[in-house]
Amino acid sequence: MVAARAQLAALLLLVAAVCSATGFRPGGGGPPSVTEDTLEKVAASLEMYVDALPQMPKVLGYSIKHGRPTPTHLTIGMYQKKWKFHRDLPPTTVFVFGTSVESATFPGPTIEALQGVPLQVTWDNHLPDRHILPWDPTVPTAIPRGGGVPTAVHLHGGVHPPQSDGHAYAWFTAGFRERGPAWTTPTYAYPNVQSPGGALWYHDHALGLTRANLLAGLLGAYVVRNPAAEAPLGLPRGDAFDRVLVLADRSFYADGSLYMNRTGDNPGVHPQWQPEYFGEAVTVNGKAWPFLRVARRRYRFRVINASNARFFNLSLSASSDGLSLSLIPLHVVGSDTSYLPRPVAVTHLLVAAAEAFDVVVDFSECAAPEAELVNTAPYPYPDGDAPNHLNGKVMKFVVEPARVRDDDDDSRVPARLLDYVKVAEEDAARRRYIVLYEYEDEATGDPTHLYINGKRLEDPATETPRPGSTEVWEVINLTQDNHPLHLHLATFQAVRARELDGLEEFKHCMERLNDAVRCDVGRHAVGEEVAVPEHERTWKNVVKIAPGFMTTVVVKFLMVDTGRSYPFDATAEPGYVYHCHILDHEDNAMIRPLKLIK
Repeated sequence: MVAARAQLAALLLLVAAVCSATGFRPGGGGPPSVTEDTLEKVAASLEMYVDALPQMPKVLGYSIKHGRPTPTHLTIGMYQKKWKFHRDLPPTTVFVFGTSVESATFPGPTIEALQGVPLQVTWDNHLPDRHILPWDPTVPTAIPRGGGVPTAVHLHGGVHPPQSDGHAYAWFTAGFRERGPAWTTPTYAYPNVQSPGGALWYHDHALGLTRANLLAGLLGAYVVRNPAAEAPLGLPRGDAFDRVLVLADRSFYADGSLYMNRTGDNPGVHPQWQPEYFGEAVTVNGKAWPFLRVARRRYRFRVINASNARFFNLSLSASSDGLSLSLIPLHVVGSDTSYLPRPVAVTHLLVAAAEAFDVVVDFSECAAPEAELVNTAPYPYPDGDAPNHLNGKVMKFVVEPARVRDDDDDSRVPARLLDYVKVAEEDAARRRYIVLYEYEDEATGDPTHLYINGKRLEDPATETPRPGSTEVWEVINLTQDNHPLHLHLATFQAVRARELDGLEEFKHCMERLNDAVRCDVGRHAVGEEVAVPEHERTWKNVVKIAPGFMTTVVVKFLMVDTGRSYPFDATAEPGYVYHCHILDHEDNAMIRPLKLIK
């Protein structure tokens, strides 16, 4: 599209002028670029399953006064420090969250909140003037004039006012020395009004730097509980048996440094940016291929895929002497921040980037002393390379031989879970068409940038729902990748996906007109209908959008457990955003404003 190319050219000229005027240059010290073979050799030198799975430190998002939970205030900083990803790898320089530099971890501490008990968090930037990873100023990027690493913290899956959303333009540097145009307050307010269940996570959201800041380590889990509502379910509980598993792929230099590419796929356009980052090593809670000793009983695992771009297709197999014996069922009880209506048992679980699943595993029936969690998702997903002997492995469970007595494990997989408002597509106040584009260099055929509806984040909001409303978004994917769609604030649910017939004809029309109605999408969306998996039929904050399909998504701008509108002004500035959660896509620039109106 001509307008999109003109916008990109203007952006490149503007960035060059800003960098020249400020003397600011892309950061990232450390070793030069290396080959994929070298990175694979480094990863292959690390013996699997020798490091114990860490239990991330817990920070309570409430106080107890006179025996009752009350609101509290936390200060959580962002620090540069060293982190050991593996027994045999030298310490790695990372950016991490913590209540102090000494206690900061990769991932950051798990914040445990209670439903209905508000929490205030001051996110304090203590990062240095220069980034530890390379970044690209030719994508829309927060570039402070005085140096520093910009950050903006987003609570992924949170229901909170826009001033506390961590908007891409609400970035700030160390000591709040420089602030983005949408910055309003150093302290964010989290009402914790969303339903309990599953897992939220907090992570950096600074304009154009999300992929680098998350790769460096700025992420952590956040769990909302409601003991009165959840205890009757009988799910495994307690820190030993209710565990968060944060998955993230990384590559390393031999000296332990994090690897991130320094050369773009189109270096004449973007000197550093590439369309996806894939690491050779798989880390879980900050350790490469860890192990966990488990009793022969039920465990609850809240699995968060915090990778930049990798999908995981997880399966758990009992194994002995390196041989796989049988698949162990994963009982899915929730996804993202909501419970399912009833548990669904699966043997394979596809987890997109930024997606979360809540599963129960019963090790009492394990027929072997070990169980291995493996990954079979191609990368990029769905038509990329098959996982290799490294990134096809995730972690190992060592199963204790002694059987647990029934009275020592009173947990269960319940027949039913929690109910929410109905999907009710017919209640929609409006139907919108959301189209995902990828633009390529005409000479190389490699991607240069990605847009939604042919527009940039800087362009005025076109998605302007009303609080309390329901909308239907028909999301059309004209690219080759599966895009994990994430809407801030809203909760949503895919109800069907229809393959586009005559895709090339439709794409050519959309490239000219950028109008799904005028291009007669109804005539093209008549191909095979693919059902939404049963274990994804709940209110989510990430939905997979398959390539060549139109996915129908019901979006609720309200509280799905009560059906009520938000208990705060969701129409305030700076509003919200929605985007693809492949971070390299989001940064360049598959992200759009979402502005609620009265």
